[in-house]
Amino acid sequence: MNHSIYSADRTTHLKIVVVALFAAIVVAGVGIVARLGADDSVQTARVIKAGKPVVLTSNGSMVR
Repeated sequence: MNHSIYSADRTTHLKIVVVALFAAIVVAGVGIVARLGADDSVQTARVIKAGKPVVLTSNGSMVR
């Protein structure tokens, strides 16, 4: 058995490419399925309005 990728034959390289391609397709498929299964209502934009100005003092916070 040859343990070097440089001196491997053509079929060994082809097997490695096929396995890597299959693994990439599986990872992409899992990512797509996970994204489609997510609840889209969680990612709604929230508007934050400015309130009254607050000044921090040594005694605590004071609202002006």
